[in-house]
Amino acid sequence: MRLRRAITVGALLLMSASMTACGGDDDKGSGNSDGDGRTGASASSGKGGGAAGTKLPEASDMASIAYYLNQYGSCLDLKQGAEYDDSSLADHDPAWGDENMTRDAAWGIKERAVCRDDYDDSSTLLLLSDMKKFQTSMHAKNYGSILIGKDFAVQPGGTETIQDLKASGLVVLSCDPERKIPSGYKQEPAQVDGCVLTNYYAN
Repeated sequence: MRLRRAITVGALLLMSASMTACGGDDDKGSGNSDGDGRTGASASSGKGGGAAGTKLPEASDMASIAYYLNQYGSCLDLKQGAEYDDSSLADHDPAWGDENMTRDAAWGIKERAVCRDDYDDSSTLLLLSDMKKFQTSMHAKNYGSILIGKDFAVQPGGTETIQDLKASGLVVLSCDPERKIPSGYKQEPAQVDGCVLTNYYAN
């Protein structure tokens, strides 16, 4: 019992939902290594208003993103993107995007991974090196929307997981000009013209 409690406390310290304001191009987050190969989230102060009037979670590695998502929904059996794409699961449940994105500097994606949720759907996790590049490519290549933190993005596998993540502090990056956001929901300019940040989670 003590061991389990110690592991739980350690896990909470590993990623304590570090919240930081969404800054501009020169506001880069930094992770803190705990010395044993794990890197947790770290807090940093951003300038100006936060995305959609809120602060965004920050994570420095895939393990931290997965742990964060598991606090609100489920992110199980984490696999590297290429490994998932080559698996039999991808035949009937393909993940968002592809590995070419990580090789194309224009996307600003450092790493791509995929996990499964409790509803038997796949969610795609993206660790970003450059949020502005990512938003620029989302807009230029006509990708509709995705959930983002300060330095990562998540494409949930299904509507149930989208609903689960409403309380996560992630906001929706919407680059779809046809998408109408109902009144009463926050929306603010993203880092790229043509995209907005909103707390309106559409199914």
